[in-house]
Amino acid sequence: MNVIRRWMDTREARKLWRNKSALLAIVVIGMYLLTALFVMAGGISRDTCDTVVGPNKLPGFFRQDLPEKRYENATTKFLSKIKRALAAEDVEGALDEVNLGPFAAADKTPAQLEEIVEEVEALAAELNESPNLDIDPSMLPKLAELESVESKLKSPLSSWDQFVYNASICLGTDSQGRSIFFRGIYSIKIAIQIGLVTALFSVALGAFLGAAAGYFGGWVDHVVVWVYTTFSSIPNLVLLVVLAYAFTNSAAKDTLLPVYIAFGATFWIGTCRVIRGETLKLKEMEYVHAAQTAGFGPLHILLRYIIPNTAHLMLINFSLLLIAAIKSEVILSYLGFGVKNQPSWGIMIRDAGNNGDVVGGFFWEIGFATVLMFGLVLAFNILSDALQDAFDPKHV
Repeated sequence: MNVIRRWMDTREARKLWRNKSALLAIVVIGMYLLTALFVMAGGISRDTCDTVVGPNKLPGFFRQDLPEKRYENATTKFLSKIKRALAAEDVEGALDEVNLGPFAAADKTPAQLEEIVEEVEALAAELNESPNLDIDPSMLPKLAELESVESKLKSPLSSWDQFVYNASICLGTDSQGRSIFFRGIYSIKIAIQIGLVTALFSVALGAFLGAAAGYFGGWVDHVVVWVYTTFSSIPNLVLLVVLAYAFTNSAAKDTLLPVYIAFGATFWIGTCRVIRGETLKLKEMEYVHAAQTAGFGPLHILLRYIIPNTAHLMLINFSLLLIAAIKSEVILSYLGFGVKNQPSWGIMIRDAGNNGDVVGGFFWEIGFATVLMFGLVLAFNILSDALQDAFDPKHV
């Protein structure tokens, strides 16, 4: 606590706290982090994201579909499941297995359900006489009646279940009827997780190698410079794709491990260069020479005096690398080489494009994923600029 208190009293910290944009960015980032922790704690699971909660491509903000789509929704999905259950040998058992998101079959006898199904089909037959419900307003009352009767096939929800259901459809559903809201929120955990792991590993590796290269010089410096120069000569995105693709047929292909390795193998380079340059300057400082004269070993000087004095650069690079990792994950997932078998913003954007959502004017999925990514990246960009202004002497 004393260390934190002393840091809060420094000129750099006071300058950071006076930056209102940086404070707002910290609040936004904190909200994202709390959301990620909520998801990690089981608030939203992968099964929840993959569960069908309603009709395909349901509009968000509880807007009604066009009449033709409303007619299709009322005469498919749940109605079809009820009809299959009523036609099964074990009707009671089949009805118990009927569900659509939180909805189950109504607690009625098979005969009562059959009566409701017949009434729905009769209304559907009347509506089917209209060539196009979208331009036939006279049929709207009959369509509303159809939806009301069809809803009798579903069991009523408790107050909590109704709240969860409303939350799940508040931004509509995707082409498979899954909640766009839940998938977007779950993707925050993926973005934060990949960003933090990549940034921590890359900053730690880059700082140690850069400090070692700058302090020891000689063959150590030549080896480190040769390694990061070699990696830098390869286009970053191409290298990420190759490394991620290498795990395609491995046991880890459905995990985040390939993403971590692909990012960790490339993102340390920038930090290594910056820390190496700073170390070349720091090793000529008087306190380093004093430590050498006092008999301290090279490793002790490196860990005790050199690396701690590059902490401001490590902090800035951490923020920058976290942004880069999030954006790269979206790109890789969009291309099919990143996150697999779980939601991510890249997958949501890719699915929206592949399913013709954008062409068809359905922007809910791609829009929500883009807004969430934009908010997080913008907040970290603002914070990174504030950190550079406060801690990097070149920006003072």
